[in-house]
Amino acid sequence: MALQIDETCINCGACEPVCPVKAISEGPDIFIIDANVCVECEGHFPDPQCVSVCPVDCIAKAG
Repeated sequence: MALQIDETCINCGACEPVCPVKAISEGPDIFIIDANVCVECEGHFPDPQCVSVCPVDCIAKAG
């Protein structure tokens, strides 16, 4: 399962540098997470790092 950024994203960019697999990139309107790359930080950290640093809590499990 992957994570997803919703429309409440404020484009602060805090999430992009903390992703250990580089699954986050800047989209046309908000940052996006590549579901084919995202591993929810499994094998890297106990919790998803992007969720931990997001100031507006706009990142959650997809689906």
